[in-house]
Amino acid sequence: MEGAKVLRSSQIIILGVCIAVATIVSSMILSKGFLKITKFVREQISVTGSAQREIKSDYIVWRGSFSTRQADLKTGYQKLNDDLAVVKKYLIGKGISENEIIVSQISINKVYKKNDKGNDTNEIQWYILSEIIEVRSYDVEKVDRISRESTELINENIEFESYAPDYSYTKLDELKIEMLAKATENAKQRAENMVKATGNKIGSIRSAKMGVFQITPVNSTEVSDWGVNDTSSFDKKVTAVVSASFAIE
Repeated sequence: MEGAKVLRSSQIIILGVCIAVATIVSSMILSKGFLKITKFVREQISVTGSAQREIKSDYIVWRGSFSTRQADLKTGYQKLNDDLAVVKKYLIGKGISENEIIVSQISINKVYKKNDKGNDTNEIQWYILSEIIEVRSYDVEKVDRISRESTELINENIEFESYAPDYSYTKLDELKIEMLAKATENAKQRAENMVKATGNKIGSIRSAKMGVFQITPVNSTEVSDWGVNDTSSFDKKVTAVVSASFAIE
């Protein structure tokens, strides 16, 4: 009987020791794993990289308008049609193809006679008819030149007004891929320079986030959180930004 009690006590002690050892070992394993996770999270560097490139626009949209003022609507309509024929002939003679020309609908405004007090009456004094002609072309330099020369139409008794062209770049999707790669490479170079003094090296990339594209005139410093897409200049500057994190080895 006494022997059985001693045996049971011994078993309880051994079981307690085993549980204690298991607890210690488990704690060490968990602690080691936690330290590895902490090290993984903490031993990294976050940087911002950028890349710039100057490009020339490869597509242009240019608009001009012409108008006439007549007392009779039918006369005004005929004069505007005659003017349109002259304008189209002028543009085609300058080398613009007819399929590059878009003609808008005619806009009509009425000007009423004034009474002795300077208020409008119900009697129409003039009809002002106007029309917009638009040119869309990949020959940017040619259309750009014509946009400046087109006021020559005034010599044809046409009230022609030329507007500033819109310039764009049609291969932006391909350019984005190239620019993002260069911006990421720039981010890595910056990270390497930052950790170089500590004797460490940059490891694999942990994360990367693309910023907005900025398309601005060459000499512009304009920046926007939503991005800039300039259409006012022929020569442009494209800026790509990438925020990236790298492991530190």
